[in-house]
Amino acid sequence: MAKVDTSSSRPYHIVIFGASGFTGQFVVEEVARTVSEGPNGSLTWAVAGRSRQKLDKVLEQTAGTLGKPELRTAVEVIVADVGEPDSLAAMCKQAVIVLNCVGPYRFWGEPVVKACVENGAHCIDISGEPQFLESMQLNYDSQAADKGVYIVGACGFDSIPADMGVLYTRDQFKGTLTALESFLTASTGPEGGSINDGTWKSAIYGFADSGKLRSLRKKFGHKPLPVVGSKIKRRYREVQQYAVPFMGADPSVVKRSQRFLLEEHQETPVQYGAYAGVGGVANIVKMLFAGMMFWFLVKFSFGRDLLIKYPEFFSFGFFSKDGPTRKQMEGSSFKFAFYGEGYTEGQDPSQGRPNAKIRTLVQGPEAGYVATPIAMVQAAITILNEPTALPKKGGVYTPGATFAKTKLVERLNKHGIQFSSLVSEVPV
Repeated sequence: MAKVDTSSSRPYHIVIFGASGFTGQFVVEEVARTVSEGPNGSLTWAVAGRSRQKLDKVLEQTAGTLGKPELRTAVEVIVADVGEPDSLAAMCKQAVIVLNCVGPYRFWGEPVVKACVENGAHCIDISGEPQFLESMQLNYDSQAADKGVYIVGACGFDSIPADMGVLYTRDQFKGTLTALESFLTASTGPEGGSINDGTWKSAIYGFADSGKLRSLRKKFGHKPLPVVGSKIKRRYREVQQYAVPFMGADPSVVKRSQRFLLEEHQETPVQYGAYAGVGGVANIVKMLFAGMMFWFLVKFSFGRDLLIKYPEFFSFGFFSKDGPTRKQMEGSSFKFAFYGEGYTEGQDPSQGRPNAKIRTLVQGPEAGYVATPIAMVQAAITILNEPTALPKKGGVYTPGATFAKTKLVERLNKHGIQFSSLVSEVPV
């Protein structure tokens, strides 16, 4: 049985590891905004990382940004390094939950998971790397279960909007939802936008090791999920702009959640297809050109070095070493449109074609450094405040598996990530 201990036995409800990194600094801000949402209206927290000087600087900046001068002295600083297991152990012993912001996770994630499991701390990360996420499940699920610890990956933009969006749509559908497609569009303001090159590096190494991911999945020995209703087809589709299959972690995370819900709760699995809007013809040409260069270079070590050294050039400015400015973040947003089909109440899903459709939206602020910290912090606050709604035993889980029975969606709605049903059940 898992246990979320919010008593005084551990001094901090949350420790943010990697707090001085590009994403970590925004997670610090988000935690500072939400201290009143902790257990009994008070959240105790600390920041952690390799450099005390950099962590002090982040607290100084956060104090100035939020107008909370007390943060300079009220928040504890913990020095910990992924290369020093003893320091990680000491950090984990002080935390109920560790928010791990140190990536790429394929290189730096496992020591944190290991330390959390061994020292009884729950762990949340914002990885969008399927190989890391699934290898942690393969290697640490049983140990986490024995220790009563929750290890929950992909709790940022990858993949809470998609994973919880599927569950939200299913819950809104009056009947049996059998298939769902999501279409992601991102918008920027007059300042434009970009993504820090940490995400770019994760993509480079992920595509380079795609063969290892296939062999990893074979080790689980999973049988294919049963298909109910019409089988969903991978396709290209136009929804106000051209869309292509989404290459991120969302499809793999959603599939893992659906498998858990089938095996643990006997719920009908929802087939899922993910797409991303790429704009008009000019963007299609850019994407094809960049994609061909990427696929060629990522196969060779010299090519990967070039991609890593010049992210702006090879991504047409989409990724940069500096990441977006605050003005760019303020003008950016995302939207998932979900289109689903299924069978109305009283209809037999094994007979005939689906007879009803549903459309929902999940939308929010800039994805990488505004929505991601919101999602990560609300996931942690949900674990702290709703322990009885979580899976009964510890383990390595997806967001959907962890939070299916919680009020996470309600919490996200209050913080600017909006879930809404545009069209309720409509007969086909």
